[in-house]
Amino acid sequence: MDSAKTKYSGKPVIGIVGGVGAGKSTVAAQFASLGCAVIDADAIGHDLLAQPDVQRELVALWGPGVIASDGSVDRAAVAKLAFASPESVAALNAIMHWRIRRRIEEGIAAGNADANVRAIVLDAAIMIEAGWDDLCTHLVFVSAGEAERQRRVADGRGWDRLAWQSREKSQFSLDTKRKRCYFSIDNDASIFCLSEQVREILTKVIHENDLR
Repeated sequence: MDSAKTKYSGKPVIGIVGGVGAGKSTVAAQFASLGCAVIDADAIGHDLLAQPDVQRELVALWGPGVIASDGSVDRAAVAKLAFASPESVAALNAIMHWRIRRRIEEGIAAGNADANVRAIVLDAAIMIEAGWDDLCTHLVFVSAGEAERQRRVADGRGWDRLAWQSREKSQFSLDTKRKRCYFSIDNDASIFCLSEQVREILTKVIHENDLR
């Protein structure tokens, strides 16, 4: 949130940005261990897929094949259809993004109301692409080498190189993301180095917020 454009006066909202497989969720977990409330946009999206209105819109867009035999959304089928073209990505975003944003705003309000929360962290893969960065007071870029990022998504999500590339290409470039962020974190190092970087950033963010 740009203080010149908004009247937001709550706790810091730290947005985590980075490439696919950079370890944004690992960074978010480190912030959580230091007393921050984490809003996971990916988890919100998964939850929304269980809502009947969302399912109806997906079926209207791509047909009944997006619904699995157990009545849930077949996420693999949706991903295959969505990442087939920029137009398909845009169609999915039109269904999901405003709903996810509403949940994020509710999460920020809840974090501000909780006296035990030091800061609020937004973990969203498409933070800038979706325009959710305007909900943040600070942005942190998480970096990791390309080979390491590919290894993480292969091990953690079972994605092959093509699946990784399709998601990477659907997002803004790493340079574009990096330029939007004031802070950066190197997530190629040890977990100890990562935790120290997170601790330092949180200290600075809270101090800046106290001076506003």
